[in-house]
Amino acid sequence: MRQDRLVTSRAPRKGVSPWSVLVGGLGVLLAGVALRRRTAPPVPVGLDVPAPFRASALARRLDPYREVPSGDPIPPPLPRGEIVDVPGRGEMFVRRADGPAGATPVLLLHGWMASADLNFFALYDDLAQRHPILAPDHRGHGRGIRDARRFTLEACADDAAALLGHLGIPKVVAVGYSMGGPIAMLFAARHPDLLSGLVLEATGLEWSGTRRERFIWRLMWLVGVMLRWDASRILLVRLNGGAPQVPDEMLRYRGWLEGEFRRGDPSDLAQAGRALGRFDGRMLAARIGVPVAVVITTKDELVLPSKQRELATLLDARIFEFPGDHLSAGVQGRDFAAVTLRAIAAVSPNADA
Repeated sequence: MRQDRLVTSRAPRKGVSPWSVLVGGLGVLLAGVALRRRTAPPVPVGLDVPAPFRASALARRLDPYREVPSGDPIPPPLPRGEIVDVPGRGEMFVRRADGPAGATPVLLLHGWMASADLNFFALYDDLAQRHPILAPDHRGHGRGIRDARRFTLEACADDAAALLGHLGIPKVVAVGYSMGGPIAMLFAARHPDLLSGLVLEATGLEWSGTRRERFIWRLMWLVGVMLRWDASRILLVRLNGGAPQVPDEMLRYRGWLEGEFRRGDPSDLAQAGRALGRFDGRMLAARIGVPVAVVITTKDELVLPSKQRELATLLDARIFEFPGDHLSAGVQGRDFAAVTLRAIAAVSPNADA
């Protein structure tokens, strides 16, 4: 498999294990509370003094790229964003690109704690040359629906189906990354008439098959608390795939990436984690009757490659391997986008080879 070379000039500091994150999480929270009590002296009104950065001293110490300034929150080039009032669901934020006439639209379903932009910003441009794009933010994530009811993966799948119905889109190829995989499988099982192909990336049939996994998912209440502090969010990023080398081309959008990550609702994100821990897609496999491709992240420590292969085997899917971890869609964006395009082509008759 050809891989475009990523130019990196900054290596992260040594990461921590998921166990260390979980055991130390509460201590970080308490330390964060203590440090945040140290307020800066008031700035006299009228003086042209830059506002201080929001990150605490503890967050800056934990930051593996603390030598890189956050900078202004300027985004990379993105498709147009729309707020769509979907009857019976609510207001949905969706990225849209028109794509070539007659091509099957692609529905992009992002992962846990992310947004459509965080997950797919590196894919948008190349994909829009081949397909129309719809990339919604899931409820509780990004700018997605805020609902008083508890988060469920089924509701996310039904949101996507309602969006397509409202926009008059008859069929799509669905691409589900990480948590987007279970949502895509539920979409395929609950709304089969809307689907012409399925791509599953860095995901599995179930997420709590081992004692270690069950322990982690039982602590999702802690995630909801940790997401309120910058230092704790850094630890969660490490837990959700580590702190790999990040290319300079991505670090220049650091201010935007940090702001985009903060859009999620902490309560909904914690509930989404619990929903993932309860998900079991083995009974759904028999109800998926479209071509399937699975992109396996072969260095993944969150969704083990063995679980991804089990998914591909059960769905009789075409396999595409990518030598990266669970954050590959963002950290190795251009390379991962190339593999995603090949997977979409494998399940979509009118995609360019």
